[in-house]
Amino acid sequence: MRDTEHNAICDALRAAYPSWSDEEVFQRARLINAALLAKIHTVEWTPALLTHPTVTAALRANWWGVFGERIRRNYGRVSSSEVLSGIPGAERDHFGVPYAITEEFVAVYRMHPLIPDDYTFYSLRDQSVLRRAELPDLLGLNGVRLIDELGAENCLYSFGISHPGALRLHNFPNHLRKFSRHDGTVVDLATVDVLRDRERGVPRYNAFRRLLHMEPAKSFEDLTDNPEWARELRDVYGDVELVDLLPGTLAEPLPPGMAFSDTAFRIFILMASRRLNSDRFFTTDFTDEVYSPVGLDWIRDNTMTTVLLRHFPGLTPALRNVENAFWPWSSVRLS
Repeated sequence: MRDTEHNAICDALRAAYPSWSDEEVFQRARLINAALLAKIHTVEWTPALLTHPTVTAALRANWWGVFGERIRRNYGRVSSSEVLSGIPGAERDHFGVPYAITEEFVAVYRMHPLIPDDYTFYSLRDQSVLRRAELPDLLGLNGVRLIDELGAENCLYSFGISHPGALRLHNFPNHLRKFSRHDGTVVDLATVDVLRDRERGVPRYNAFRRLLHMEPAKSFEDLTDNPEWARELRDVYGDVELVDLLPGTLAEPLPPGMAFSDTAFRIFILMASRRLNSDRFFTTDFTDEVYSPVGLDWIRDNTMTTVLLRHFPGLTPALRNVENAFWPWSSVRLS
C-alpha cells in the first residue's frame, strides 16, 4: 500500500507541477509519503494503543501543538514553540547528542505478542468465512498467494474487524517460538528477544527502572498483580533483581487505557517526540519549498482511513462510522 500511495502522490504532484522532472516528482512524493506515515503513527496508531486521555492529548500535541488541529489547519503555525504549534515546522533539536534509535527503545518496543497465531478471513460482502489460516500462511510468498486468493479488500476487512494480541506474559505467538526461516533454520524468537538484551548489555528490569528514576520491584508480588505470574517468575529467576527487562515489562500492571507497561512507555514517549525533533524534514525543512504546497496539504488532509479508501473504496461500509482506522471496524452485518 505504501507504493500505491506513493504513486497517488506522484500523480497529484505531476498534475500540479508539470515542469518537474520524473526524479523530482518521485523524491518529493517519497518525502510526503514518509511524513504522512509519521503523522498517522503519531496521532492515530499510537493513540489506538494508548487510549488514556492525557496520553492521547499529548501525542496529538506533538503533531499539532496544544492549540490543536483546528488552529493548525486554519492558521498554520501561530508560534515558533513546538509546545504551542507542534513539532512539524519547529526548529530541529538534537538535545546535545547525535540522534539514534536507542538500545533501550529497541528493548522495550518488542511487540510480537500483538501478532495472533490464528486468523479468520471474512467476506466484505456478507461476512461469510472465506478461510481460516495460521501465521505461516501469511508470511512471505504464502501471504502473496493468500491475498491473490481472497482479494486485498477481504483481507484488509478481516484484519480491521479483528483484535491484536495483548502485550502480556504467556501471549507470545507460538509460531514465532518455532519460526522456520527460508533456509530451514528454526528460530525461537521469544528466546532471541531476551538474549539480544543480555548480549547488548541492556539492564535487567529493576536496574532499568532505577536508571529511569522509577521505583524497583521489591518482590515478585510487587512486580506483578498476577499471583500465578509472580510464582512462575520466582521459579525461573529466584531473585527479582535477575528478571529480564522484557518479561518484567510484560508482567507489570498496566496503567488505565494503556496497551503496554509504564516502564516501556517512559522510553517510547521520549523516542516518539525525538524522532520528529531530530529530523530536518519534520522540523526546519517542513516547508512549502521542500514539500510543496500540494504536499503539505496532502499530509494535513489525509489519515489512515482516507489512504485505505483511496485504494480500496469497497471498504467504505466498514469504515463509515470509524473515527480511527486502527480501532475495530464496523461489521458489514451491522452496516
